[in-house]
Amino acid sequence: MLRGKRGLVVGIANDSSIAFGCAAKLRAFGAELAVTYLNDKAERFVRPLAEQIGAAIVMPLDVEQPGALEAVFERIGQEWGGLDFVVHSIAFAPRADLHGRVVDVSAEGFSQAMRVSCWSFLRMARLAEPLMTGGGVLVTMSYYGADKVVNNYNVMGPVKAALEASVRYLAHELGDQGIRVFALSPGPLRTRAASGIAHFDELIDMAAERAPAGRLVDIAEVGRVCAFLVGGASSGMTGDTIYVDGGLHNIA
Repeated sequence: MLRGKRGLVVGIANDSSIAFGCAAKLRAFGAELAVTYLNDKAERFVRPLAEQIGAAIVMPLDVEQPGALEAVFERIGQEWGGLDFVVHSIAFAPRADLHGRVVDVSAEGFSQAMRVSCWSFLRMARLAEPLMTGGGVLVTMSYYGADKVVNNYNVMGPVKAALEASVRYLAHELGDQGIRVFALSPGPLRTRAASGIAHFDELIDMAAERAPAGRLVDIAEVGRVCAFLVGGASSGMTGDTIYVDGGLHNIA
């Protein structure tokens, strides 16, 4: 389904990452991949996974380091000459701000959460645009807490809401170039990033109990939806937030 397509996946931390679930399915459907890891400490976990899925390009990427994003897209341009899709699966907020009330969030913490979790997606879109000469797909990761108040999700709620709004605006601005933009909104998953949320086990238990499917989703299910969005079968769609949460978002 994706044979001949090339894409960048950002956000793999280990084999439980949503980003890895997406990368594995994208590769299984035939796509060629570039993947990134955060730093030297993360490389020892990510590089074996990159080798497992046959990633053609493996690079470090800390989006807060000046020039780091530009270096990744420059290499892709040099080696591939173009790009078909980007999967953005990174988010961060300082622990003190993430565990505190939204009304108490520090200016520095809010700014950092926005830079890493939202602005980096905008910047990736800008850098991908000239490489997507034949059109392309941009996918980022959101969560139900962007739309409804979720206990302990705190400052990430407003940040993810900004990310979902950015998806709609990017879809509008890039649509005439054949570039489609989506947010995937998985249900709660036991990932390294999610473990930073206070009382996360309670959130997991609530989701499994209340979801119409009666269970949590897994990263492979998220990956299959990601592959669908990247593929031609979704050509009539753009600007949407797609829930992959066993129907949990439908329950009041």
